[in-house]
Amino acid sequence: GQMAQFDGSYHHWVENRGPEWCLLASIDDATGIPVKAEFAAHEGVFPVFTFWKEYITTHGKPRAIYLDKFSTYKMNQKVAIENHDTQTQFQRAMRQLGIEPISAHSPQAKGRIERLFNTFQDRLVKEMRLRNISTIEEANLFLEEEFLPNYAKKYSVEPVSKTNLHQPLSKKEISNLDSVFSKQTERTVRNDFTVSFNNQWYQLLKDQPSTIRKQDKISIEEWLDGTIHFTVRGRYLNVKAIIEKPLTSKKPEWIIPAKKRATIPAADHPWRSKFIIN
Repeated sequence: GQMAQFDGSYHHWVENRGPEWCLLASIDDATGIPVKAEFAAHEGVFPVFTFWKEYITTHGKPRAIYLDKFSTYKMNQKVAIENHDTQTQFQRAMRQLGIEPISAHSPQAKGRIERLFNTFQDRLVKEMRLRNISTIEEANLFLEEEFLPNYAKKYSVEPVSKTNLHQPLSKKEISNLDSVFSKQTERTVRNDFTVSFNNQWYQLLKDQPSTIRKQDKISIEEWLDGTIHFTVRGRYLNVKAIIEKPLTSKKPEWIIPAKKRATIPAADHPWRSKFIIN
């Protein structure tokens, strides 16, 4: 639990019986044994978040995760190098949980996980061929119930210390896991109190747990279950999807208009001058 090596490996795991999949795997750096492995369609944000949410819920939080510089884990663009506050969804989630993501500078630096994939591409492929496994669901069930337990018994190494350094989740962290492992995007509240997201318009409703102002920055969370949630200052907002944006910028009826201020002419304004009649 002190450090976990993590990576994904694309391969034709079921040969010609199905498409290419990505095997996501994490091994404990102390024992070299995979703690969790799971097939996914790709190594994007949502499959990786699903993997780590299940890992942390079952085993607790590792102190650090050692991984490569794939775009899911680390921003490599120039703007990210110049601005160290710029981070990926994965980096943001790990730092919310107090887990340190460490980037490897070469494949050789994370040699244990690379050797694991080489072994699996030989033995795991053959085992699944013998069982005629052709779907991700079948493959993940076989991994969890048979292959990984047998692999651990045969190849486990005694660690220097048997102390488990995985940290348990706090009650607050457990209640916030759906939010932590969500894809988060920032949007600005428009003058008519609408928000646009993924080609869909949303109207903020009258009853809200927090005061909303025009031009407020709100966070939109895409949860792993496919639902979308809007938050501002840590509060979840009440919204409804609308077919299209209102044609005018008219404010909703529940917004109280500001009072119009009377115009007072300046002291030297002609209206204040005395009129002289001949």
